[in-house]
Amino acid sequence: MTSARTMPGVMELLPLEQIAFADMLDTIRRNYERFGFLPIETPVMEFSDVLLTKSGGETERQVYFVQSTGALDAADKDKRPELALRFDLTVPLARYVAEHEHDLSFPFRRYQMQRVYRGERAQRGRFREFHQCDIDVIGKDTLSIRYDAEIPAVIYSVFRDLAIGPFTIWLNNRKIMRGFFEGLGIADTEKQALALREVDKLDKRGAEYVRDTLMGENFGLSAEAAKKILDFVQIRSHGHADALAKLDALGHGTEVFNQGVAELREVLALIHAFGVPETHYAINLSIARGLDYYTGTVYETTLNEHPQIGSICSGGRYENLAENYTKSHLPGVGISIGATRLFWQLREAKLIGTAQSTVKVLVTQMDEAQLPAYLELATQLRNGGIATEVVLDGGKLGKQFKYADRAGIRFVLVLGPDEIAKGVVTVKDMRKQDQFEVARGELVKTLRVELEQAEAMKL
Repeated sequence: MTSARTMPGVMELLPLEQIAFADMLDTIRRNYERFGFLPIETPVMEFSDVLLTKSGGETERQVYFVQSTGALDAADKDKRPELALRFDLTVPLARYVAEHEHDLSFPFRRYQMQRVYRGERAQRGRFREFHQCDIDVIGKDTLSIRYDAEIPAVIYSVFRDLAIGPFTIWLNNRKIMRGFFEGLGIADTEKQALALREVDKLDKRGAEYVRDTLMGENFGLSAEAAKKILDFVQIRSHGHADALAKLDALGHGTEVFNQGVAELREVLALIHAFGVPETHYAINLSIARGLDYYTGTVYETTLNEHPQIGSICSGGRYENLAENYTKSHLPGVGISIGATRLFWQLREAKLIGTAQSTVKVLVTQMDEAQLPAYLELATQLRNGGIATEVVLDGGKLGKQFKYADRAGIRFVLVLGPDEIAKGVVTVKDMRKQDQFEVARGELVKTLRVELEQAEAMKL
């Protein structure tokens, strides 16, 4: 007999946990739609030559390639294109926009919430199969910097509604970083990219680690240059006015540097206008994001009281989304929430628990001969918009109550001979551990009021 087991690197939940996870996804989806983003889905499989066009190296080693066991002739198998599972939602988006470019309206505002797959080494909090929840705004030829300011408004709306504690949306602009490095004489773009990746580790690894790396053989910077970099990237703001003052204090530099400062200043002004409280955003000049295609504004979001969790939402501006698939110039800006990893981390930190059952009422069975009456009662409740389960196989009433308690069902209904004679139903509230009688004709209305009050009080 084969033992029942799941592969490492996947998250498999019990029903009430799954409801909590679905609630999180629904909250994210609701907020994305609130800001006018439209849903798309792309196939879980893509042609590998399309999927890996802009990748290779480490990414290619993490991709799951797809092998069909279908009834194909050997000759057909040799001719068919190779397929692979998507490892993120950005590359499929690029393919999607290039393929449907003439059918889309620009700026194209899309959200996508689907599973992705990476063949990473399984460890705590790292998954091989996980949900990503992305939004992007794609422009045709140009895209106003104003969209960069809208993204933090979406982030704020999502995490406010998730109610997982105070958080900060950190902002930077990679042009500021590039211009600063140019001013230090580091003009080589590849060396800049390597330095940015090290700077991005500042909050995770500490200043000493970054300093030693910058002065090491890969960079060979002087102690003075390393100090200037560290002093620069440790700049943080506290409040809107302080953010603008710190940008002013940066002074002037190269053309790229000045452009980055101007862009970040405009983004900050518009974030304020979008209504994001100044307690929830700040500049952080160490943020670079590891992906090289980010060219301007970059974002990371962290929980103030749980910094060990790291970034819970990140993204930024890129210059040309689909350059490998079309000659059109398609700049964009977007973010991604790794929902699976976030849910796992929040659960580990005890910031989120199991949810209430989606089943609100259990109709018990006292007498098998009255089963049609129980089914009629359940239909009455369902038609009134109340999710209801009926005990179909009877058994002791105490066992039925115990089942409702373990399943997280709030209300249990009893319809015995006494209730039938009086034209009432006995309702037991499993949370309050009390019970009351309700006239059959008032049952739906009464339970809806009880459920609405419980929702309002988060009972």
